[in-house]
Amino acid sequence: MNFQNIKFNQNYSPKIVVVGSCSIDLVLNTSQMPQANQTVLAHQSESFFGGKGANQAVATARLGASVYFVGAVGADPHGQQILRNLREENINIGFVAEKINTATGTAFVTASEGKNAIVVVPAANDLLTPEDIDAAEKALSQADLVLTQLEIPLDTVKYLYKKCKQLNVKIAIYAAPGNKLPQNIIEQSEFIIAKTNDLASIFGPESREQIMKRLPNKLFVRDDTNSSIYFNGSEMSYFRNDPAQTAHKMGMGDAFTSGFAMAYCHKNKIKDCVKFGNDVSLKVAENRGSQSGLPFLKNVLV
Repeated sequence: MNFQNIKFNQNYSPKIVVVGSCSIDLVLNTSQMPQANQTVLAHQSESFFGGKGANQAVATARLGASVYFVGAVGADPHGQQILRNLREENINIGFVAEKINTATGTAFVTASEGKNAIVVVPAANDLLTPEDIDAAEKALSQADLVLTQLEIPLDTVKYLYKKCKQLNVKIAIYAAPGNKLPQNIIEQSEFIIAKTNDLASIFGPESREQIMKRLPNKLFVRDDTNSSIYFNGSEMSYFRNDPAQTAHKMGMGDAFTSGFAMAYCHKNKIKDCVKFGNDVSLKVAENRGSQSGLPFLKNVLV
């Protein structure tokens, strides 16, 4: 990819606060997807660090941001593993709440023929509260950008937006899993990332083109082929980087969001933010696990 037009100030480390989920991803690799009332054998089982929030925290930290993570874990070994991993990624975990008498979030993934079926157990992620947001006010007030997703309670996301408005802080959202967004969140967001098949859940029954035309240079729609489309105010703009047939597609949306956010913080043009996000997403597809293949800045700007 040609990055001659993209700008990254080597003396600037944007302060990003990621508010969202963290989990352990348990992956079963099978030769076929099980149907109802069917048993299949897995030829391999693996575990990875995941959760859309933690993925974005790791991704933006590796791309050069100074990152705080606001989330929740259970008082269990999985929670301690996640906290240790985030510390090793140079992420500030001072505002991660440890929830007593609940488990850390987990995701159960069946992977077959390049496709994933995912069941998420939010557990502690579902207990992230407005009080936890208040506890992180100092970090939020100093942020260049706040990133969030929808694997935490929607009421907490609404409160986070209210807090960011009070603090006059920019906030953006990867609206996944798809859920109806209030109009004030749509209006306040610096940018919104969404999957094509989630648009109806998020915005209502309009066509993709109608929705994007209402949100020029704000809504960026993703597909599994690592394609991104948006309306630039005059026409639809489309970018696509096809991953290999054996691509590992977990975490590609988080990687795109993180790459876009970093380029955005460095004040690049929207089209260059999209191109950079696509390339970061392509890198993560080369490795198994949502975080394993997340690149460092020096590995992308080549």
